[in-house]
Amino acid sequence: MNKRLYVDFHILQTVPPSCINRDDTGSPKTAVYGGVTRARVSSQAWKHAMRAAFAENARLDVGKRTKKAADLVRDQILALAQEADADKLAKKALDSAGIKSDDKGTKALFFMSTAQAKALAELAVAGSANKKEYQKALSAAPSMDMALFGRMVADNPSLNYDAAAQVAHSISTHAVQNEYDYFTAVDDCQAEDNAGAGHLGTVEYNSSTLYRYATVNVMELAGAGRLGAEQAAETVRAFGEAFLFSMPTGKQNSFANRTLPDAVYVTIREDQPVNLCGAFERAVPRSTQGYAEPSKAALAQYAQQMYSSFAEAPAQSFTVGSGLEVLAPAQTAKAMLDALEKAVRDALAGNEVG
Repeated sequence: MNKRLYVDFHILQTVPPSCINRDDTGSPKTAVYGGVTRARVSSQAWKHAMRAAFAENARLDVGKRTKKAADLVRDQILALAQEADADKLAKKALDSAGIKSDDKGTKALFFMSTAQAKALAELAVAGSANKKEYQKALSAAPSMDMALFGRMVADNPSLNYDAAAQVAHSISTHAVQNEYDYFTAVDDCQAEDNAGAGHLGTVEYNSSTLYRYATVNVMELAGAGRLGAEQAAETVRAFGEAFLFSMPTGKQNSFANRTLPDAVYVTIREDQPVNLCGAFERAVPRSTQGYAEPSKAALAQYAQQMYSSFAEAPAQSFTVGSGLEVLAPAQTAKAMLDALEKAVRDALAGNEVG
């Protein structure tokens, strides 16, 4: 029985002029890596985009992260007992579980699944005074995104969930230099003798080929009190699909920068996750050939180097797109996701999880 099982996702994706993730000054986020400035997209930005993608899939049980947790419980109470004082019962249920709240909501954002809200409502309507039952209701039945991204509860650490997934900050495989777009807006109703602009402004942007990485601890995801083997396999597929096809929405109306990956490399590992960003510690040099193709070559070469020197070769590998066939045969995104889900399900069955 192997107690370790990880799925690593490596993506190369070219993004045109854009500002999909900006800092407090409005500038595209950057990072220094390998001694040069790189474009950067934070893991938080891409995880938010992924959770939005999860929410669009009606088959997935997606939780809510909110200060209005009492409202979620109240709605479930009203579904069970329309005549109940739902607001009072909901607040009492959260207090009994160790989650402090007032008229404005909880002190901090609280992550709750629909099943957890329903369980609290059932206890409240039944008139239970057992605080351990309320805490148990909030500990069981996490949503798939809660199991993936974790939950921290400062008021009651026993309700914490360790994240089964890790998402790296995406960085460009090459050096970047931000540029500025100077723009004007015309007042449609201005006087004919006024030739000036109604508004002047600038927006900062860059373009890049990004290396994106994420990993899922499958055994953590499927373990006791989590999702179980069958739902874990479905969740890994949903995670992979969202990671491949989602995109943060910053300045999307100004740049229309929604692209798809240039190449995808997915591995199933039985030792540890392996981030291959070292392939780009030496920035891909500028050339008339662009950055995507040299980045694919650098990624493939570095992966082979790691497998021959430090890490075990993956138990299974999949690629999508061209340029990485030396690592695994290329297939369509759908075929890869189908094969990945089956491989995870088979591996979990062999490990007797769930």
